[in-house]
Amino acid sequence: MTEVELDSDAVRLSLDDGVATVTLDAPAVRNALTVEVTAGVREALDSLPDAARCVVVRGSDEAGAFCAGGDVNAMRELQADAMTLPEAVDHVVRDTADCVRRVYECDLPTVAAIDGPAVGAGAALAIACDLQLLRDDAAVSFGFRRVGLAVDSGVSYLLPRLVGRNVAMELVYTGEELGPDRALELGVVNRVAGADEFEAELAALAERIAGGPTKALTASKRLLRRPDDSIEAAIEHEASAQAVIFETDDHAEGVASFTSRREPEFEGT
Repeated sequence: MTEVELDSDAVRLSLDDGVATVTLDAPAVRNALTVEVTAGVREALDSLPDAARCVVVRGSDEAGAFCAGGDVNAMRELQADAMTLPEAVDHVVRDTADCVRRVYECDLPTVAAIDGPAVGAGAALAIACDLQLLRDDAAVSFGFRRVGLAVDSGVSYLLPRLVGRNVAMELVYTGEELGPDRALELGVVNRVAGADEFEAELAALAERIAGGPTKALTASKRLLRRPDDSIEAAIEHEASAQAVIFETDDHAEGVASFTSRREPEFEGT
């Protein structure tokens, strides 16, 4: 494993066989999305090595949480610096949301490794990733209501597209804490693993994605997220993407391995 040097003290970035891991490392605030953490996430995404083929987002072990949410205290601190309350709220909410947006818009496939509570903006960060693996003693909650706030950090966009409008309304209105069974049932997470199997399950999932045809997977990611309003439009975009992918080395390897009845060895090119 190679550690990638960052200026941030609140986020770490490492690379291991094509898997880039972005680790939130702010135990004092349980990995809440403080200004330091959001800046660190953006720096990590900007610093992804060329060899990266999959990105895992996770919390540090010491924090005891994937991400405890937004930084409510920052609003008070900004007020002390002569900002009005609306100005302070706008500044913090937009900073947090921009971090979530950057994760959502990452070109590479992304996996949220939820090994502790993911709350509010932390839950938004989790579902901004393409896939979610939840440890069976962790939970996800869109409980903005607990601190008397409306949803933010992109939840109004991300959550209904993940679970449907009615379910999204219920989760926001009730602030229900989603344990493994309920989160899996609703499709908030893709997989659940026990504490003893979590790291092995995460490694296997990330390695399988990183070992895939990277250019084809990133094209598929863009296609699956396009807001096409008809199958005809979707087919046109697929055809355009496929014309490019047909020229890749991984496609040639895929065809060669298929015809020779062996497993493909994709290089991400």
